[in-house]
Amino acid sequence: MIETSARLLSLLSLLQTRREWPGSELADRLEVSHRTIRRDVERLRELGYRVTATRGAAGGYQLQPGADLPPLLLDDDEAVAIAVGLRTAATSGSVEGIAETSMRALVKLEQVLPGHLRRRVNVLQSYTVPMGDRFTTPVAAEVLMAIATACRDHTQLRLEYRRGDGETMDRLVEPHRLVSAGRRWYLVAWDCAREDWRTFRVDRIQRTPVPGRRCAPRPAPARDLAAYVQQGIGTLYRRVTGTLVLDGSLEQLRPRVSPYAGELEALDDDHCLLHTSGTSYREIAAWLCVMDVPFTVREPQELRDELAALAQRAARNARAPDAA
Repeated sequence: MIETSARLLSLLSLLQTRREWPGSELADRLEVSHRTIRRDVERLRELGYRVTATRGAAGGYQLQPGADLPPLLLDDDEAVAIAVGLRTAATSGSVEGIAETSMRALVKLEQVLPGHLRRRVNVLQSYTVPMGDRFTTPVAAEVLMAIATACRDHTQLRLEYRRGDGETMDRLVEPHRLVSAGRRWYLVAWDCAREDWRTFRVDRIQRTPVPGRRCAPRPAPARDLAAYVQQGIGTLYRRVTGTLVLDGSLEQLRPRVSPYAGELEALDDDHCLLHTSGTSYREIAAWLCVMDVPFTVREPQELRDELAALAQRAARNARAPDAA
């Protein structure tokens, strides 16, 4: 049987992993009696942990949030995951004002990590070089928190939003979800004035949004919100389109063709159709030339012409200096 102090730590660890635990299940896990579980729960309460109990067949024990952050018990993988996440947050720059806080938390965590875990975390730092992204516009942490809170509480938000053309306007929305897409954050929300779903870039929200009245939750505009946002982003840049035949099966090409390139469709066992789009045929031609997949342009002729012009420019620029 586990000693009392070790058993208390085990009990606390279990309570932190699930919202509610039946007393019988806790007793089985720790191999003790129900009476011992009740005593151990009382000891945790004396130490400042808010553990509530409900009676009956569906009853059990719950660890409630308190006024202060209690000590957390983490296993090895959880501790490493948190340390890696904090280090990433400290160097990514995607959320404004969180880098210094993340680094402080990381220092505190690394001070108490066992040696073998500290080495696992430090090896990532030693062999990783963060590259700043000049296209990233960091968003304020308080803006993200205000939006996330409104999503949770089903409250309207009034946004001061800057459109792509630079015009700033007020928008009253019912926020649904935040979507993190690479270097940007997006808000999927119901636009009250337009009576339709809209996607907003969070970095274009000018200041912390003001919460309004409560609103009834609406059904999501799509089951896969990440795909919904990605499709919406693609629509902004879909000015020209093209269709190509790629050599290879669907299984062979999926790992080699980015989903951002377009929709890939099996034509037969050895060929696929790619329906692609972009801001210009020159842009499509440029990334087609670096895609290491044989292809044939089915349409349009403008894309063929741009590929031919690009090939001529590449051949001309590749000539040796003395051949000029």
